[in-house]
Amino acid sequence: MQTRKLGQQGLTVSALGYGAMGTAAFYGPTDDTQSIAAIRRAHDEGVTFFDTAELYGWGVGEKLLGHALAPIRDEVVIATKFGFTETYGSDSRPEHIREVVDHSLRNLNVDTIDVLYQHVPDPDVPIEDVVGVMKEYVDAGKVKFLGLSNADEDTIRRAHAVHPISVLQEEYSIFARDSEPLLPVLEELGIGLVAYSPLARGFLSGAVQPRDGLEADDVRHMIGWWAPENFDRNVEIARRLGDLAASKGVTLSQLALAWLLAQKDYIVPIPGSRNPERVVQNVAAGGIVLSEEDMARIAEIAPDGGFGSRGV
Repeated sequence: MQTRKLGQQGLTVSALGYGAMGTAAFYGPTDDTQSIAAIRRAHDEGVTFFDTAELYGWGVGEKLLGHALAPIRDEVVIATKFGFTETYGSDSRPEHIREVVDHSLRNLNVDTIDVLYQHVPDPDVPIEDVVGVMKEYVDAGKVKFLGLSNADEDTIRRAHAVHPISVLQEEYSIFARDSEPLLPVLEELGIGLVAYSPLARGFLSGAVQPRDGLEADDVRHMIGWWAPENFDRNVEIARRLGDLAASKGVTLSQLALAWLLAQKDYIVPIPGSRNPERVVQNVAAGGIVLSEEDMARIAEIAPDGGFGSRGV
């Protein structure tokens, strides 16, 4: 697999990463054995970048990922995040950051976290204070690179002034386009972009289900793309994109990932799947080249992304 450079501090990862959120939370029942097999298959296929967070099962996801990657720890880049309370509020107080990062090091069973993100901004804690604490871990050799997630331009600039930010993580897909206005500031400051939910939380997987087909605790019940007034229109977008993909001999998910890779050379999508064969399919998107005509056709089909809010 090709590699991509994220930021100016030496972080280089596979062009496609692996997002481990679904191995522990939010998308219905999990199966640790299958998830571990999927993670290890991703590495076998050339993936070197693996993403998790405290939020994903409150340590469960980190422990699973750490276990799965333990035999190949020196061959991979592991990223995790802090910043939530267990009631899904924000908490980036210095003492909470230190508590979470120390737990993450133990949960992952690593001496060093490769990429540490603030998961969400905290309106009660200046970003300068947040990055100051993150920098302590860099200085101590316990964190290599710093990142932000779900941050606006002002936050990015202020954070970068305290310590270089290597990467911003934002939701980005054919359906979710509201991160695009941030691209100029990322280019100005030399910051990479990690695209989470690159398959639009499954809408671009080729196997989307309506809400009544989802488990009761599935986060997609709260996402506007699945709302009754939007669902059928979004299915039609996915169908037309699927037809385009089929005309190229690829799957819808591969088309969606190839579209992201074609946007900028500093963008790394992190699709997640608990199915090893689906992982292989996703990784194969790294070899797909879309023509200008293909990109224009996608823009025609989904000029403004999906119908409805991507938020929860």
